[in-house]
Amino acid sequence: MTRTQGAAITAVVLALLFAGAATVASAGDGRPRTPAADSADAGFARDMSEHHQQAVEMSFIVRDRTTDDEVRRLAYDIANTQANQRGMMMGWLDMWGLPQVAMDQEPMAWMGMPSHHTAGGLMPGMATKAELDRLRAASGKQAEILYLQLMTDHHKGGVHMARGCVEKCAPGVERQLAQGMVDAQESEILLMTDLLEKRGAKPRG
Repeated sequence: MTRTQGAAITAVVLALLFAGAATVASAGDGRPRTPAADSADAGFARDMSEHHQQAVEMSFIVRDRTTDDEVRRLAYDIANTQANQRGMMMGWLDMWGLPQVAMDQEPMAWMGMPSHHTAGGLMPGMATKAELDRLRAASGKQAEILYLQLMTDHHKGGVHMARGCVEKCAPGVERQLAQGMVDAQESEILLMTDLLEKRGAKPRG
């Protein structure tokens, strides 16, 4: 089993466990706990869902732009894991009776760093439209390198956000899921660094 397969399996198992456990989270007095719309719990679920969606998109793009087994396997693991986690977080928002898109709160505001303070107004690690277009236009080794560089940036941004939830979300399954994301994505960053080195390249940052 490869390092990324192990990380992906761990993340999916955690996601399945947390999906059920989230229904019994409580405020400490036996009553179900429903986060406020502007809470770190809700903000993380919304923002990480959007962040994950782009990772899934990039992984599907590279799947069709290369025939390399290692990169395609990594892309499949990332797409599968993050699609499952995204579905779980969107389900939590529905269960909490909260909107999946906050109309009156900027992304990252729950962390104290709204997205208009970040480069291009994007959440940390998010690829720009121009970068996604470059990935779609690339093929072979060029596509592999660009994907690995973009996904490394993306994971670093995801780790930053997940650590924010570990610090700010209420104790319980969402905070545990966030820590699982930190562990899995840091492992994948190491793997992607190795894959870039094999191709005579390195992470951008």
